[in-house]
Amino acid sequence: MKTPSHAIINLAILGRTQHSELNLLIVTGGILPDIPIFLFYFWAKYIARLPEATIWSKAYYEPFVQNIVALFHSIPLAGIGWLIAYYFGWPSVQILFISTILHSLGDLPVHNDDAHRHFFPFSNYRFISPFSYWDRKHYGSIVSLVEMLLVLLSTYRVFGLVNSYAGKGLLILVNAFYWAGAVYFQVRDLFKFTSQR
Repeated sequence: MKTPSHAIINLAILGRTQHSELNLLIVTGGILPDIPIFLFYFWAKYIARLPEATIWSKAYYEPFVQNIVALFHSIPLAGIGWLIAYYFGWPSVQILFISTILHSLGDLPVHNDDAHRHFFPFSNYRFISPFSYWDRKHYGSIVSLVEMLLVLLSTYRVFGLVNSYAGKGLLILVNAFYWAGAVYFQVRDLFKFTSQR
């Protein structure tokens, strides 16, 4: 799933009006597993100046990068973090780890050849889903539509939980970006199809 989707869907699942002070931690936990990927991309694109194709076909699959990504997507490690927070009575840290676990559970069914090692370091197993959130060869168009609908429904649910205008604006912006992107790609594909006839 796309990173903003995790944040919005997690907030819809975990957010409560009476505990709005936890919303930022829920959102943080929703995006935290993907932070190393963004940092890697920034380094590869703007510091190492690697071509886009090299970034995603070679550099991303280097063992060091894959281990860092696996560490942040590890369900068992997040579970251990939650247990420690529970033991010490830190509810805010508990919600952060629960949100990171939800992120990984959301990724499991929609990653094909780019699947994460969600059980690292205890196992290097990768669940290779028949579905992908982006790859059209693995139903990416359908998965993307379902994701956008889930985000739209989740936005409706969480709009009242978000107290700031900036937060509400971000919710609207993410939805607008997703739907505008979908329309763009549909129109582009339609023009490709008609020009080939």
